[in-house]
Amino acid sequence: MKTKLSVLSAAMLAATLTMMPAVSQAAIPQSVEGQSIPSLAPMLERTTPAVVSVAVSGTHVSKQRVPDVFRYFFGPNAPQEQVQERPFRGLGSGVIIDADKGYIVTNNHVIDGADDIQVGLHDGREVKAKLIGTDSESDIALLQIEAKNLVAIKTSDSDELRVGDFAVAIGNPFGLGQTVTSGIVSALGRSGLGIEMLENFIQTDAAINSGNSGGALVNLKGELIGINTAIVAPNGGNVGIGFAIPANMVKNLIAQIAEHGEVRRGVLGIAGRDLDSQLAQGFGLDTQHGGFVNEVSAGSAAEKAGIKAGDIIVSVDGRAIKSFQELRAKVATMGAGAKVELGLIRDGDKKTVNVTLGEANQTTEKAAGAVHPMLQGASLENASKGVEITDVAQGSPAAMSGLQKGDLIVGINRTAVKDLKSLKELLKDQEGAVALKIVRGKSMLYLVLR
Repeated sequence: MKTKLSVLSAAMLAATLTMMPAVSQAAIPQSVEGQSIPSLAPMLERTTPAVVSVAVSGTHVSKQRVPDVFRYFFGPNAPQEQVQERPFRGLGSGVIIDADKGYIVTNNHVIDGADDIQVGLHDGREVKAKLIGTDSESDIALLQIEAKNLVAIKTSDSDELRVGDFAVAIGNPFGLGQTVTSGIVSALGRSGLGIEMLENFIQTDAAINSGNSGGALVNLKGELIGINTAIVAPNGGNVGIGFAIPANMVKNLIAQIAEHGEVRRGVLGIAGRDLDSQLAQGFGLDTQHGGFVNEVSAGSAAEKAGIKAGDIIVSVDGRAIKSFQELRAKVATMGAGAKVELGLIRDGDKKTVNVTLGEANQTTEKAAGAVHPMLQGASLENASKGVEITDVAQGSPAAMSGLQKGDLIVGINRTAVKDLKSLKELLKDQEGAVALKIVRGKSMLYLVLR
């Protein structure tokens, strides 16, 4: 069973520290009775202050249709749905990536649906965190805290990783407290696991368990190489197969969230599949790695760059790719307008094309709290004449603002709202009270967000 690193409660135990015995350049010798032994302690002393615990709380809201027999007895005024609220708490991990701005990266599934997010720092301080934005398709979220004397982690070039490189995982498994484990990079470019929409995972055998979500996977220099995200856990625990989102993907996503409050996903405009042995044989190729292009969309970035159906894309910015899924994940985490160099094979000849990525049309927004604090708890979706409220969690800020399921947002103050993109642009620059122009049924009304 493949599972995200969900948080489980555990008995109070002392945090354990598993050290790697292998000698390396980063394993600085320590003198013990006149003999030198390797140790990762000096590197960890510099790195672990950048890894934090993330405690969340909120309310899960579930709705069940009231059976017809009960509606029969209670008449036409009987409720159609029964709403149940269930408080929840959870623990995960996070990584400080910018000490001056207080930015912390974690997994989206760690904070999803949370009303309150508290960050526990290495020195014992607890600080309330603000959600800047999320990307559910890649499972990344950006938080911000206000605190002094923070320590940020340095990020490595994850494209330089090789299978067999040493890896160290730092996180908060089972709520025990900060724990360090070690291993190697077991595989690169893992996809097709069904864990996320966009998959290009680093696989590692460093022990990772529930609660490590959002924690750091680092190299022996203490540089971030990935964000721990998921495990294969037939029995709910570590079996030596864990997955992390590569640091380069994280950097691209976080840069967009920090600037825009969202990911403005790049689009190439192709459909395709992995290059397998049968396709490779049919095209007379000596490689089985790459993405086979089945179709190129008219007017797309790919068509403008001269990519054609039947091309086999084998590299992105000079870095070889293994599969179409890896190509999709890399392109989708680059921002719209990014310039990308693609290496491809056409009719047995190698070519290079330069592409300027288009922008994906966003149609839904589940983390509406990142759009405006008083929209938290609402789900938004593009409609023909505005933005529709497709759901509102009971007791949420959105519900307290007066929003209801089925409402259509058509304006902000005196400006029309056409879609999610325009809604976000309008709310981004607004200060103080904001008036939402709402169509509800056949009526028009204004709701004020403060």
